Amino acid sequence: MPAPNFTMPDVDGLFGRFGGRFVAETLMPLLLDLNTVWQAAKDDPSFWERFSYFSRHYIGRPSPLYLAERLTAALGGSRIYLKRDELNHTGSHKINNCVGQILIAQRMGKRRIIAETGAGQHGVATATVAARFGLQCIIYMGAKDIERQAPNVFRMRLLGAEVRPVTSGQGTLKDAMNEALRDWVSNVDDTYYLIGTVAGPHPYPEMVRTLQSIIGIEAREQVLEYEGRLPDLLVAAVGGGSNAIGLFHAFLDDADVAMIGVEAGGKGVETEEHCASLSRGTPGVLHGNRTYLLQDADGQIQEGHSISAGLDYPGVGPEHAWLKESGRVSYRSATDADALDAFQFLATEEGIIPALEPSHALAELIKIAPTMPTESITILNLCGRGDKDIFTVSSLIEGIRPT
Repeated sequence: MPAPNFTMPDVDGLFGRFGGRFVAETLMPLLLDLNTVWQAAKDDPSFWERFSYFSRHYIGRPSPLYLAERLTAALGGSRIYLKRDELNHTGSHKINNCVGQILIAQRMGKRRIIAETGAGQHGVATATVAARFGLQCIIYMGAKDIERQAPNVFRMRLLGAEVRPVTSGQGTLKDAMNEALRDWVSNVDDTYYLIGTVAGPHPYPEMVRTLQSIIGIEAREQVLEYEGRLPDLLVAAVGGGSNAIGLFHAFLDDADVAMIGVEAGGKGVETEEHCASLSRGTPGVLHGNRTYLLQDADGQIQEGHSISAGLDYPGVGPEHAWLKESGRVSYRSATDADALDAFQFLATEEGIIPALEPSHALAELIKIAPTMPTESITILNLCGRGDKDIFTVSSLIEGIRPT
């Protein structure tokens, strides 16, 4: 068997048998045009110069790679570093991709930006860059997510975006993405769809991956500076999968670096209330790409569940589906209860309140770090801060008192 080609996708947007373009005919010319502009930008030094400028002076990159000494001591075993992308402007990794894509939208002459959001972090980041570049912005967000992510809804509106509630389905991320795609079909001339994760039709999975790979590029340089060698393990949460692939991609060719993606186990993967599509799903087509999905025997998409709005999606980016099948990355799951425990643990041990999304990754790390050698090195991508989740968490956790 030939070695996996980690520079994929191919010209058709395929990662092995995953990815591609499965869209209505009205969208195909738009996607082909977008791909032409993206491929040209990718090879244009001036595009990367502008991206680097905004990354440094607007986002605040590079984000720190922080040795979590108290967390390491509390768990024993592996030495733990946190890649602190929650310190970015807007509070998560989402802004990396949004800055890059808004520069693409400018190149295409688009004046109207649409996006979907679950946890609201992508919506906030999209509204932020739209405000910065003076563009109209419309965010589609599930009604359920609007309720549980009220702080981010306020931020989006404060930034000048129109937040459109989506009441179809369960009113979560999948449904918001459906509505955004419908809008795009109806407004093809002036509208740019700024997708927030490594899913959707080609070239989005490649484009978002490439823009988010700044996370892993920085982490690689930083750990070599601090430790003089590469890490033994990378850990990141996986919903659509952009923060995880952003960390993983720079290390994919390093066979000695293990990688674990952690999905939303909800109330348990043995139930039907989870969003662990790689662990419990099957290949199918959703939102313009072939990937692993939660679906029934007839191919009907099943509604998942997660305490985390950002992981509440019944699919995953196609590159993750391919990395699972190639065996390069191991995918596991953490339950709502595990994530809540991890959320509190990091707050009390390191004085850092994480978002519920990376709390899932931390939950897995809490289990495995004590089993690892003390000389080993682990990097966890802390992809978002927990401000947005405090109301959700406070309603579920009782008895928090000063000690």
